[in-house]
Amino acid sequence: MFQTQPRSFQPGMIHSGTLQGFRERNIHLEELSTVGQPKATFHYRTLLCDDKRTQLDDSSTREKPMELIIGKKFKLPVWETIICSMKEGEVAEFLCDTPHVIEYPQVSRSLRRIAAGEDPRDGQRHCCGGIAQLHDHSLGYSDLDVLQKDPQPLIFVITLLKIEEPGSYRQDAWAMSDEEKLGAVPLLHQEGNQMYKEGNIPEAAAKYYEAIACLKSLQMKRHLFHGTLHVGEQPGSPDWISLDTKITPLLLNYCQCKLLEGEYYQVLEHCSSILNKYSDNVKALFKRGRAHAAVWNASEAEQDFSRAVELDPSLAPLVAKELKKLEVRLSEKAEEDKARFRGIFK
Repeated sequence: MFQTQPRSFQPGMIHSGTLQGFRERNIHLEELSTVGQPKATFHYRTLLCDDKRTQLDDSSTREKPMELIIGKKFKLPVWETIICSMKEGEVAEFLCDTPHVIEYPQVSRSLRRIAAGEDPRDGQRHCCGGIAQLHDHSLGYSDLDVLQKDPQPLIFVITLLKIEEPGSYRQDAWAMSDEEKLGAVPLLHQEGNQMYKEGNIPEAAAKYYEAIACLKSLQMKRHLFHGTLHVGEQPGSPDWISLDTKITPLLLNYCQCKLLEGEYYQVLEHCSSILNKYSDNVKALFKRGRAHAAVWNASEAEQDFSRAVELDPSLAPLVAKELKKLEVRLSEKAEEDKARFRGIFK
């Protein structure tokens, strides 16, 4: 059973009680250089220090818990200190003073966007004017905008699920070096393909997505923004194109998974993004055609299928089959609509 212990944050070690059924495991900050970089997996709830204890975030409502590599200089250092004071399986509450949580609005924004399957850097303004300039820039979440303009103490309720030793886990993309990201991509691609063959479609999609995230992160480093001035590697440069050619097949595999999962509008979005850059990509045309057909965009589906066959005539039998399926579905829908209208006007 979990138990909750209220605490106020202060630098250094905070003692954790022993819980039945869990191995006693404390990581002291001063020991990090000898134990390497363990990974902590935990859920967090973030509360304001008002009378209602207003909740800002609850990671337990998201698909994945939070993962933190100890010693990787996370943007919110107080979380490392908190985690290092706890044992596996423990639940504890920490009241953290304002100086320790000044970066929380930015961190929360990124984590919310990641949980929604969005790029955490989209819409960010890169500037060198310091935190004061950020006050004039919305984070896209009204509660975080308020907290950014009026920093205040926060309460964190942490449930420490597990701690993994260095070398026993694969780091998430955000925690990897550039070399580690490049090295992880082919392995993730291979694992995704194997899971797809085994019929584990959601797991395969997650592997493809993780590989894409690694490459996108590297692309972003080559295409930074400084105000409105582009610096670094530009889209269309050899390095940027090289990374993009690695992303495209992974994104097409991801779209195939989403087709099978019925996430048709995601397929439309991602295939269109590919075709905006590579207008003759046959696979993107065919998959987008299938997605259009699934959401009753008959003319758009026919256009994509026609263009795909024009580029690759060997697809003609497959396209004919898809068009026949669309024709049958449209006919059935027309009959259903007729019956529905007859019922209305009786």
